[in-house]
Amino acid sequence: MLTIDPQDIRRRLARDNPWWANPAVTLPEVRMQRRVYFEPFRSLALRSDIKRATILLGPRRVGKTVMIKQLIGDLVATGFDAKCILFASIDTPVYSSISLEKFLSFMPSAEDETSAKVVIFDEIQYLRDWERHMKDLVDQYPNIKFIATGSAAAALRLKSRESGAGRFSEFMLPPLTFYEFLLFLGRDEELIDPSDGYQAKDVEALNEAFIDYLNYGGYPEAVLNASIRENPDQFIKNDIIDKVLLKDLPVLYGIDDIVALNRLFSFLAYNAGQEASLEKISKQSGLAKLTIKKYIEYLESAFLIIKLATVDENCRSVKRERNFKVFLNNPSMRAALFAPVTPDETERIGHLAESAFFSQWQHSSSFRQLRYARWRNEGEVDIVFLEGAHERPLWIGEVKWSDHAGRSPEEETKALRNLIARHPSVFSAFLTTKTFSGEIVVEGCRLPISAYPTALHCYRVGRNITSSLDVSLVTGKNQRNEQKRLFASWEA
Repeated sequence: MLTIDPQDIRRRLARDNPWWANPAVTLPEVRMQRRVYFEPFRSLALRSDIKRATILLGPRRVGKTVMIKQLIGDLVATGFDAKCILFASIDTPVYSSISLEKFLSFMPSAEDETSAKVVIFDEIQYLRDWERHMKDLVDQYPNIKFIATGSAAAALRLKSRESGAGRFSEFMLPPLTFYEFLLFLGRDEELIDPSDGYQAKDVEALNEAFIDYLNYGGYPEAVLNASIRENPDQFIKNDIIDKVLLKDLPVLYGIDDIVALNRLFSFLAYNAGQEASLEKISKQSGLAKLTIKKYIEYLESAFLIIKLATVDENCRSVKRERNFKVFLNNPSMRAALFAPVTPDETERIGHLAESAFFSQWQHSSSFRQLRYARWRNEGEVDIVFLEGAHERPLWIGEVKWSDHAGRSPEEETKALRNLIARHPSVFSAFLTTKTFSGEIVVEGCRLPISAYPTALHCYRVGRNITSSLDVSLVTGKNQRNEQKRLFASWEA
């Protein structure tokens, strides 16, 4: 058998790094619209005061590689030596036998051991023990900023925490938020009034755009390309979901029963937003509970689903989990798997709206502190935000796609009021609706409950998470203050 010729590797690297031969080359990605996460990512990836590699995580086709190419374009345009930038996609067959360190020897600037360099490894999870090798590179080459990306995040997220402590900084790139969706369509200024806490200019038009977002809106290509929206089955199901189920997870974890994995994902996707348990899923799907638990962990880590834990009656995380909820990481996956939702499917839109709510939060580390509550005789609260290690509820909310709160406020807010009464730490409560806005004041409840349209709330969350009010690095007592500032900005 022939080994791969180093010249073939050099030719492929030269093709993937055209700026080596021509620093003036304009990458096509540079012309594409930028995600609102680009500047925060750029700042983190190029920080000179922290000796860490940056790991860019996210689902397939949300723009990770585009963001990387835009970063390269910026570096070259601002005078960074183009020969000191390396990009390599690890899943390229010709690179299959190369160690990460070996890539450095192929750079045109390999002889220069002192100049600052940027080295980027795309789809890093396909290299066995990548995290150990990356950690060694960070230690050995202080003049190089290492960046890696990956879509099937189970290996990335778990191994980076186990083996790369103090060496890796994670950056989560979620599906398009509703805020970005409107920006990409050029409708942000048309539908949203930036004064007075970002209000809807026309709530009916905003809701129409939100339903489009639920059906097609999580992927930049789908938003900008009408032909993709007309055939989501090909783009989302075949090009994204099936590649995760048929390639990423089997390769990374040696899953043999791909049919069972696919069947479980379809079952969870169809029932997104409903409470579930391993026992119930086992009965309805025919799969063993241990298999279901393992597959759910894989699907969650690969950014296909969001698993939401519940709290006990003291509003603390449960130690022995029995019930949980599953949401789609990107609501538009449901349209590709089954069919787009229509405006008259109120209940189904409500469940997808919950998925959309959690999807807006994925970039923030506060995302890990979201729970739900469902207690006998006291109803269900869709969102409970727990404060750090103390796990005290700070704010709570309900996501609905109806205007019943305007007609029956006491009935619609009963579960929220029960939780407020039991937990003095709760400082804010909200309820989302279809079109109704207002402040609900019920006698005996110490807090007013804010009501506003679901679409508007998702817009505000997506916008504020990427603003200066981002609470991703806030902990302890400061977290409470930052969360209050966040809500004040929504309710101004």
